Amino acid sequence: MKGYGHTPVLLEETLFFLQASRPGVYLDGTFGLGGHSLEILKRNPSARIIGFDRDEASLRAAADRIKGYADRLSLYQADFRQLLELEDLIPWDEVRGALFDLGLSSFQLADPARGFSFNQEGPLDMRMDTRQKITAEKILMTYPEDRLAELFKKYGELHQAKLLARKIVSLRKLGLLKTTTDLKKLVEGTYHWVPQKNRLHPAAKVFQALRIEVNQELDGLDDFLERLARKCLPETRLVVISFHSLEDRLVKRTWQQLAFSEKGQPVVKILTKKPVRPTPEETEANTRSHSAKLRAVERI
Repeated sequence: MKGYGHTPVLLEETLFFLQASRPGVYLDGTFGLGGHSLEILKRNPSARIIGFDRDEASLRAAADRIKGYADRLSLYQADFRQLLELEDLIPWDEVRGALFDLGLSSFQLADPARGFSFNQEGPLDMRMDTRQKITAEKILMTYPEDRLAELFKKYGELHQAKLLARKIVSLRKLGLLKTTTDLKKLVEGTYHWVPQKNRLHPAAKVFQALRIEVNQELDGLDDFLERLARKCLPETRLVVISFHSLEDRLVKRTWQQLAFSEKGQPVVKILTKKPVRPTPEETEANTRSHSAKLRAVERI
């Protein structure tokens, strides 16, 4: 599906590892604009999709764009980590696959009011679920210097995290840190940024770190994946697409623990010994895909 600049990442690879041609229910835990799920519905008339997303605006846009398949699609505003508590919504005996695309959608990045992009001026928000109170601005304004440095190092894998945190604290005292542009300029000054081909802008890592903290994106991810795998019936396929090393390491470690545990009784079979990466053709056509890594398992 294209629209809002949206192109699903690793589409064919995702459908292959899900074995999405089988009749049954497929869970899309990070529905976004529904690019992957739309293709499942188009190609498999015996498939049903149950989708979840924290972002109400994304769900509204997706529901409008996929209304032609409304009879086989159910959408709910919820964090995917709540799936196992939503027993009445999911017929687990019919579930054949589950997909989790953990990246930020182009739809979210395109809206300056959401504050996800450092290339557009907007408020320092970054909430996926706008019902929550914590925002990037609140973090930047209230976290002590050492805690800011810790989150930039941990979630952004940034060097000179302490220097950046010190400058943020100084700037906020002057009331000069209000917008995404303010933060971008501060980062560029701290890291003496000079644009170079194939060099990542340091603000990308800073914004990533803040977004992870705002939305607690890594909190309980490994525990959820383990519980989900145990809940599913044999031959259910689980696919996770991650976009930065922290997420990918959590997914990899969880799958390995489930595949080589239980005193010789593994829970899953790993289908991707190494993460599946986009082709050069895909990364050229969709720059958002360049850091994507897909890992898949099958419940034994």
